[in-house]
Amino acid sequence: MLSINVLLVQLVYLCIFGLVFWVAWWGLHKIQPPFLKVGEVVLILLVCIVLIGWLLGLTGHPLIRW
Repeated sequence: MLSINVLLVQLVYLCIFGLVFWVAWWGLHKIQPPFLKVGEVVLILLVCIVLIGWLLGLTGHPLIRW
């Protein structure tokens, strides 16, 4: 069972990660188009891995142990 404190902490982490990835996405669009596509793919893969790890962490089986 998840407590309210755990959910609030996880929500804060999700907001921080979202802000970091949004700034990275914004900064990524300042570079030239050939590198832009590669950067977008890498950033999208990184976001997916972090979100999967975050969701698995909520279940008690984290993908990445910090």
